[in-house]
Amino acid sequence: MIDHSKFPDPVYKETVLAPLFDAVKAHYADHMGAINRAHLVMLAETQILSSEQASAIANALVDIEAQIDVEKQVYTGEHEDYFFLIEAELRQRLGDLGGSLHTARSRNDMDHTLFKFALQSRAEAMMGQLQGLAAALIDKARQEAKTPIVAYTHGQPAQPSTFGHYLASVIEVLLRDCARLDAAIVGLDHCPMGAAAITTSGFPIDRQRVSDLLGFSAPLRNSYGCIASVDYITGLYSALKLVFLHLGRVVQDMAFWSSFEVSQLYVPNALVQISSIMPQKRNPVPIEHMRHLASISVGRCDMMVNIMHNTPYTDMNDSEGEVQQAGYAVFESGGRMIALLGAFLPACSINVERVHTNADSACITITELADTLVRLEKLSFRQAHEIAAETAKAVIAENKPLREGFVSFCRAFETEVGRSSRLGKEAFSQAVAIETFVAVRDRFGGPAPHALVDAFEAYQGDLARLVANKNARQKRRSTAQENLKKAFSNLLEI
Repeated sequence: MIDHSKFPDPVYKETVLAPLFDAVKAHYADHMGAINRAHLVMLAETQILSSEQASAIANALVDIEAQIDVEKQVYTGEHEDYFFLIEAELRQRLGDLGGSLHTARSRNDMDHTLFKFALQSRAEAMMGQLQGLAAALIDKARQEAKTPIVAYTHGQPAQPSTFGHYLASVIEVLLRDCARLDAAIVGLDHCPMGAAAITTSGFPIDRQRVSDLLGFSAPLRNSYGCIASVDYITGLYSALKLVFLHLGRVVQDMAFWSSFEVSQLYVPNALVQISSIMPQKRNPVPIEHMRHLASISVGRCDMMVNIMHNTPYTDMNDSEGEVQQAGYAVFESGGRMIALLGAFLPACSINVERVHTNADSACITITELADTLVRLEKLSFRQAHEIAAETAKAVIAENKPLREGFVSFCRAFETEVGRSSRLGKEAFSQAVAIETFVAVRDRFGGPAPHALVDAFEAYQGDLARLVANKNARQKRRSTAQENLKKAFSNLLEI
């Protein structure tokens, strides 16, 4: 069969090739320039190309960058993609020598290096946002270390704690999520260059040198894995998914706490919208936006991981241009969610009066009454629990706060034990006070002030280590940029 068709098919051009070309302009052109310069330096240093050849190519690259406005380029189909456009420009200036820049490399190793570059910058920016959120929450938790709240289990009032203690829990999860993201960023930090198509090259290339010049921590060792493994994608988006899944749960609490019936959380006017018809409404709408932005981000992360499911272990477009670009939306929606949460939580406050009202209505300090009876009266916890339960039932039935339930307590104690309690009225009131409940829980991880001070110091240390990791990576990459600039400039002067 004689095939008279000519590449590219117009539909293929419009549906695939042109959008991919535009994506390169938007996301990868600068990174491709860096790869070209680093690879050329390596070819010269290993004498795969002579100094004169490398110098000619270096000057041509500078000429191309000066003459071609990347933003104004439109895909015509004359060249398959942006890579071949640059190579055509080199060959136009240098003849056959223009094709020598591609010695010992492939679009395969180049593409995955480009994708890692694009993900590094986005992931580091998000890491910076999360570290900023963690720092803001630590500051807020310190301020609220003694502010009482009602803690809920199964949607019901359970025990008193403090807003600082609650936020400390959020901070711990956030820092663990940051540690997972930090590890995923390390997975982006190994350079595929030198793998070529699959199996490296018969030329004496120096993979370490290219990796160093591009700011990676090291080359990715196995050349097959450089172009086939996608765990740098699945690992990153899995780590990101957990960030938004976990933050979304906190946002859901904020919705519950700020409801009219609970009113434990006060959302300031700056973060409240009104109803167009109901003048009494104070709608904390940012909560809903944070919740759906978190959910959108989780869904987008799932999309990226699921795209890789049941794909072959090889170089494939399923992990490349369009897929990579789709994943960048996670950083857009997720970045907005983190920024909004970072403004929202520090601005909110606890309605302490309502906390006490709810605490009184639900007898949430009753556990400490049982504990006090175990310590003071030497009862078993189960026996003390029964007395406390009867006391709570009585005061709730009488619609009065627990602190006014001394008579009910005495009656329940005598019924259960057969004698009067040694716990006097004043001691009873102290035992069922929120302040007492919190203060006596001065254990590792508890809500008491001393325990929280130790926790905050630990969080600051964890955060400092994450910040140091990020700064070290940034310093290495900045140094690499300077080294590449110098090494490439040396080629221009030959």
